[in-house]
Amino acid sequence: MAPSAAAGSAPVPEIAAPRRAATAPPILPLAVRGLGYSADGASLVSDLNLDIADTRVHVLVGPNGAGKSLTLRLLHGLLAPTAGTIRWNGAPPDRRVRLRQAMVFQKPVLLRRSVLANLTYALRAHGVPRRERHQRARAVLDAAGLSAVAGRAARVLSGGEQQRLAVARAWAVHPEVLFLDEPTANLDPAATRMVEDMIAAIRDQGTAIVLATHDMGQARRLGEEVLFLHRGRLRERSDAAAFFAGPQSPAGRAYLAGRLLA
Repeated sequence: MAPSAAAGSAPVPEIAAPRRAATAPPILPLAVRGLGYSADGASLVSDLNLDIADTRVHVLVGPNGAGKSLTLRLLHGLLAPTAGTIRWNGAPPDRRVRLRQAMVFQKPVLLRRSVLANLTYALRAHGVPRRERHQRARAVLDAAGLSAVAGRAARVLSGGEQQRLAVARAWAVHPEVLFLDEPTANLDPAATRMVEDMIAAIRDQGTAIVLATHDMGQARRLGEEVLFLHRGRLRERSDAAAFFAGPQSPAGRAYLAGRLLA
């Protein structure tokens, strides 16, 4: 189970659970085979084999340069692999898949619109009927603690508020898979706790989370499965408790001990 809200923080209110069209098949399981990406003659990700079929929090860890962010971009479809295949429920990525997953970056990418309009614009792009957009957007902003700034320009918010808005916008579209790339790397402890509470709530409502992080405390708090990358390869995959109790790979043990270089 995903962790509950951190001690001393208000619980994140629940919003309406994702509603899937009855005729729409799920996009999970995700099956990755022999995935590779090369640029300028250098192999950055190679021979990556991975399956994700459940709605746990899968934490992607490894040293700088291990290929974590690149792997997320490949899985999300922002980059085309130079080798291997990605299959969502047996099919290659298409527009249907892209609309049913979301990604939040370390530096939030926000529209030059109000906080509320950032959400309603995304909901419109995902085909949500107009009569539902404001209701759903308001519910998510309330859950994110952003209702008071709904009319404010998104780009004048504090760093922590901007990141919560980015996560809230992803939450609003009810993704089946949410990719998170170091979402709290630049935040203070209080803002980090609020974002982590949101991630836990999203997971609890049936979204698979793939989270890249350098914060081992965060990985321990949120992670249910660990995917350990080193030099562009998946070196170890295990239950989070087992990994943190004792990695099986020499590289994993060196990483937790602070000895592993990229």
